[in-house]
Amino acid sequence: MERITSLQNPTIKNLRKLEKASERREQNLILIEGLREIVLAKRAGYKINSLFLCEELFKESKEYRLSELTKPGDTTLATKISTEVYRSLAYRDSTEGIIATAIPQKLNLDNLVFGKNPLILVIEAVEKPGNLGAMLRTCDAAGVDAIIITDAKTDLFNPNVIRSSVGTVFTNHIAVCETEQAIDFLREKGIATYAAELEATKFHYEQDFKFAAAIIVGTEATGLSKEWLNAAEQKIKIPMLGEIDSLNVSVSAGILLFEAVRQRAKA
Repeated sequence: MERITSLQNPTIKNLRKLEKASERREQNLILIEGLREIVLAKRAGYKINSLFLCEELFKESKEYRLSELTKPGDTTLATKISTEVYRSLAYRDSTEGIIATAIPQKLNLDNLVFGKNPLILVIEAVEKPGNLGAMLRTCDAAGVDAIIITDAKTDLFNPNVIRSSVGTVFTNHIAVCETEQAIDFLREKGIATYAAELEATKFHYEQDFKFAAAIIVGTEATGLSKEWLNAAEQKIKIPMLGEIDSLNVSVSAGILLFEAVRQRAKA
């Protein structure tokens, strides 16, 4: 296996380019750091294009094994890299010593598959990778059937999104589209829409989420667009008892989703 020790190696310089969304689109590649994240991507059907392994830092776990990525007959290219090279690429302070490139999947509405009574989270105009990653983790924990991201301001495959989602960007069923497309899609599927809004008159725990439902959250700064507020069948709010009248959007999404989970568990 080849070993790269130079920071100026063309392959390493190209990996750094993948930090930019424009380069990821042009090369049709994404950068994944961490064994768990890479294995989850592999299990989700993502084609792992290449692996870069730092033997001095590499750590394996019982749940996620390197052997899942290097099975006989696999065409994945594997390269050893020095500690210095690895740290020049890594995002995390505590790291496992492995990075991969992979081919992204098409995340269209037509690819979403769910049952008759789905629970869906719609995220409009999300800007901060950390918030998006946190919501993906919440959706994985809540067993959400699908996530629809509309008018996104950050790339789903931003390395910070992958990192903050701890790989759940690969475990969730996700579609990325424009708001109008999502509204039409949900209407066609007969899925009720509930928009989170500070000025709503109905509290989230008063709403029945036991049937096919899509919960819609917007940005902390401006909330949801008029398109979503006008399209939603019901506006809902979370009780605010303090001096500040808004929550972090990922926290709000968690509260709303787990209220739905609670109701469905009792149904």
